[in-house]
Amino acid sequence: MGGYYGNMKRVYKLHATLIKTGQHENPLSLRTFILRCLDSSSPSDAARYAAAALLRFPIPGDPFPYNAVIRHAPSLAVTLFSHMHRTAVPFDHFTFPLLLKPQTLNPLQIHSLILKLGFHSNIYVQNALINSYGTSGTLHASLQLFDEMPHRDIVSWSSVISSFAKNGFPTEALALFQQMQLRESAIIPDGVIMLCVISAVSSLGAFELAIWVHAFVVRTRLNLTVPLGSALIDMYSRCGDVDRSVKVFDEMAHRNIVTWTALINGLAVHGRGREALEAFYKMVGSGLKPDRIAFMGALVACSHGRLVEEGRRIFDSMWSEYRVEPELEHYGCVVDLLGRAGMVHEAFEFVEGMSVRPNSVIWRTLLGACVNHNHLGLAERAKERINELEPRHDGDYVLLSNAYGGVGNWVEKEGVRISMREKRIVKEPGISLVHVDQVFHEFVSGDNSHPQSEDITRFLGSVIDTVKLGGYTPNTSNVLHDIQEEEKQHCLGYHSEKLAVAFMLLYHRDRKTIRVIKNLRICYDCHSFMKHVSGFFNRDIVIRDRNRFHHFSKGSCSCRDFW
Repeated sequence: MGGYYGNMKRVYKLHATLIKTGQHENPLSLRTFILRCLDSSSPSDAARYAAAALLRFPIPGDPFPYNAVIRHAPSLAVTLFSHMHRTAVPFDHFTFPLLLKPQTLNPLQIHSLILKLGFHSNIYVQNALINSYGTSGTLHASLQLFDEMPHRDIVSWSSVISSFAKNGFPTEALALFQQMQLRESAIIPDGVIMLCVISAVSSLGAFELAIWVHAFVVRTRLNLTVPLGSALIDMYSRCGDVDRSVKVFDEMAHRNIVTWTALINGLAVHGRGREALEAFYKMVGSGLKPDRIAFMGALVACSHGRLVEEGRRIFDSMWSEYRVEPELEHYGCVVDLLGRAGMVHEAFEFVEGMSVRPNSVIWRTLLGACVNHNHLGLAERAKERINELEPRHDGDYVLLSNAYGGVGNWVEKEGVRISMREKRIVKEPGISLVHVDQVFHEFVSGDNSHPQSEDITRFLGSVIDTVKLGGYTPNTSNVLHDIQEEEKQHCLGYHSEKLAVAFMLLYHRDRKTIRVIKNLRICYDCHSFMKHVSGFFNRDIVIRDRNRFHHFSKGSCSCRDFW
């Protein structure tokens, strides 16, 4: 605190000297004063003071001090931009990238001014506009501007690839990266652009692409910086191979809180809770203070690993030891922890005693736990609370319907389904993806849109008959009671993940490991089916569902039937 006041005192003293000597309105003296302010050890505070001086005494014809202040205090960009415009201080090609960076101004308005003033052909300004349009979600404008550029550099490509990756278009982002390699042989990808590419691969969950992008990083001899290494750790985890995440982590010379958190989260969602907690405590032992994201990873590890006491202890330590205020997500982890362990009444009491108001996600977590452990009365209470907050979520109706089906209350189950139809609430379809030889194959539950659908369906029927001989029994408890058992089994038999696995067994028999990405939580029947298939066909099956990864091998699952 003393250092702050000391630094600002020097700024005040320097300004006072200018005023006493009558130089405070002299453009050259004022310019020197501004730059001296920004050289202090608290430049953001000094920048605000310098901005006040500029607003009081403009420096006509010189954009440099304005640019310098905006660089150190982006929050003042709008104020200084308006002042420059009003007092006829000229803009230059450094001004516009600085104005566009904090996203406080509409890029379309700035673009109009750029065209009017003739800066539209400057590559630095063009790159800033591409990034600004992309950050604001206006991808068509970002791509159009990029396509119209006569010359592009690494920043141009990085900006447009990042725009697509961050806005949920990973396939398009990777296609642009491929175009860059084909068209711009002189441009060598750097760490910034590879972070965008890794992010795109991570969101796709495509293991083959993960292997390729890591090999590319090694081949181009990019330095394994902390951000790059951390991104690779997260990528391998999301693509289903946490062992490779651990290997990258071990190879890193330097790590920060983000690196450790990526490892902890990866181990947690792959069901390796004890290892995740070991990493958490090692991180603390290394002198790093866990942040809210690291605590999330540790709590998820406890939840998936049935480590109730450890989870309670970690949650309690957030504030008592580390002064990290628990947020809704942390409370949700504890609810999930207690609910998964069957401690549904304790979870209910925990929610009702929370210091912050629970949202629909927390009540939905509790609803899922009530359904899984057949607490129908509590499930109905949780659903009532959800109705007050988010009444049209399809998953809540499906969960409650399953709860009624689980106890054989078919009338109530059908009532929930009728209510969904009346309210025009449609259940989200199950979708599964497999990535083979650079191609994604999509399968939808009960859908025959895949080109080989007829052959896949026929083959899946034979697979189901085969694993039945080995002890697999379809779990039809949640299918409506007023249809024949054979029809119930047919409904279950064509869930999307079963179709995806059948496709791989039929057309890619040489693949020892089958990797599937599913948009919903895997059901009990499919979980049982995968265990039997892994044993009978001697395949490792990795399924990433909405909540976690399941690794099926030799007739068992990494989750130990706890998910």
